[in-house]
Amino acid sequence: MRSPAEPPPTVSGRWLLAALGISIVAAAVCCWGVLCLLFWQGSWQLLYHPKNTVKSTPASVGLKFDAVGFWAADTGQTRLSGWWMAAEPDAAGLDATARRYTVLCLHGQDGNLGDSVDWLAELHGLGVNVFAFDYRGYGKSEFVRPSEKRWREDAEQAIQYLTNTRHIAPDAIVLAGDQLGANLALEVAAAHPELGGVIVREPMPDAMDKVFGDARARLVPAHWLVSDRYDMDAAARALLTPSMWLIRNDPLPNLDMVRKNEIYEKVTARKMLMWVDADPASAAKQRDEALARWFGDLRPGAVN
Repeated sequence: MRSPAEPPPTVSGRWLLAALGISIVAAAVCCWGVLCLLFWQGSWQLLYHPKNTVKSTPASVGLKFDAVGFWAADTGQTRLSGWWMAAEPDAAGLDATARRYTVLCLHGQDGNLGDSVDWLAELHGLGVNVFAFDYRGYGKSEFVRPSEKRWREDAEQAIQYLTNTRHIAPDAIVLAGDQLGANLALEVAAAHPELGGVIVREPMPDAMDKVFGDARARLVPAHWLVSDRYDMDAAARALLTPSMWLIRNDPLPNLDMVRKNEIYEKVTARKMLMWVDADPASAAKQRDEALARWFGDLRPGAVN
């Protein structure tokens, strides 16, 4: 026991400053770690904007369709939900040979299938079968966080459904993607040269700018935390199937149009580009005519 005459113990000021510095650094590291965790968990929302409620179906525009569930989980529940729209036997537009095609639609990053009804009807009006589905996290499909890897898995499962369950030949399947779905369609088509072709509608050449260009991404190692890339340049160079590109022709040229054209030029396989008017009415007519010509030139089983 300390004697009353003894002075109280003292703590070195240098030690206190060192302890304070260590505490501040530790707190800063913890805060930065939490910021990294929050960015990793929530950055997907900068790119993907899914909705669960499907407000429209093909019936909304007078089309017959079958609701389809596929890719069963261990529980027996299907992970993916989609629509099958069989070609009308007397549909105008394509010849009998071209009508054997099935278009597998990959919608964009916003909403769900219900927001693609007009696009699906436009494709179906060409006289082809149309199959469309919601990625996991969208519409009535299984609820999980969207990602490029999961979108690729979902698209692969859709191809397997068409080939294994519907018994459709791979060279009679044409991928059709819209916006970020166009990026996905290009990637999947590059990995499956046996498919009949790919339709690329309003792709997003630099899609990941929405994530990596965000102010919060500068505070964390965003490229380590986010695995999505959607590298359209690499997919375009690797593409071996015929492709049809539908790109809006804005009145004023811009960097986005330049980038889309640059990527299109990297495709060495048979390809066709249509600059579509901004006016919706004339745009629909242009797309119909261009797609009819493109489908008419496709020949199943031919070397592309």
